[in-house]
Amino acid sequence: MAPIDGRVVVITGGSKGIGRAIAFKFAQEGARIVIGHYDPDESAARQTLNGLKDKGVVAEAHKVDVSSYAAVDEWFKGIFERLERVDVLVNNAGITQDTLLMRMDEADWDAVLGVNLKGVFNCTRAVVRSMIKERAGRIVNISSVVGQIGNPGQANYAASKAGVMGFTKTTARELAGRGIAVNGVAPGFVDTEMTARLPEKIKEEFLRQIPMGRMGTPDEVAEVVYWLCSDAASYITGQIIHVNGGIYM
Repeated sequence: MAPIDGRVVVITGGSKGIGRAIAFKFAQEGARIVIGHYDPDESAARQTLNGLKDKGVVAEAHKVDVSSYAAVDEWFKGIFERLERVDVLVNNAGITQDTLLMRMDEADWDAVLGVNLKGVFNCTRAVVRSMIKERAGRIVNISSVVGQIGNPGQANYAASKAGVMGFTKTTARELAGRGIAVNGVAPGFVDTEMTARLPEKIKEEFLRQIPMGRMGTPDEVAEVVYWLCSDAASYITGQIIHVNGGIYM
C-alpha cells in the first residue's frame, strides 16, 4: 500500500458545530480527514464532507457509537487498514441530558458519561499503540468550562467534562516520553446547535457572566485545537486551554 500524503486526522463528533469547524481548519493543510458522528441521519455529515471536498480534501465519515468499546475498536481497525496510521485524534463527541440531580435518572447519567468520558477513553485507547510505535502523535480532548465551574442541571455533563480534564493530564504524563502530546480545550458558551436549543433566559444569563459580552464561535475553538497540533505547540502537553471569553479565569 502506498503511503498516505499529509496527516491523518480523526475527529469524533465531526459532522457539525465545533467538530465541523475543526475539520475545515485541518483541511487547510490538506490533511486526510476521518469524521465520526452519531446523527440520526446522514445530512449533516454529507454537508461537512461536501464542504471538505470543495476545499480539495479527501475525507470520509462514519456513524459510530463512541460509547461502545467494540464499535470504536472495529472503526479504528478499518481506519488503520485503509490509512495505515492516525496522526491526530480530536475527541470532540459530546451530548447533554440536562436535568436537576433530584430528577436525574440512571439512564441520563450513563448516556452522558458513556459518550463524553468513556468515548474519550475508547478512542484514545484505540490509537495510542500505533502512535507509540510511530513515536509521534497529537491528541486533543474537548472538555468544557462546565467541567471546571459546574452548572445547575448538568451534574452528569460537568462530571464527564471534569473527567476528561483528569484523563487528559494523566495520559499526557504517560505518553510524553513516547513523542505524543495530549492536551485539552475547554470551550465556554459557544454558538452551536447544542447551545441553540437552550431557552432564551438561560442564554441571557450566560451572556451576563461573560466579560467579553458575547458567545464564542466554533472557528475560535478550532483555531486553538489546530494550534495545539502544530509545531508551534511542540513543547506543550497536559494542558487545558480555556476558550471562554473570560467566564472562567
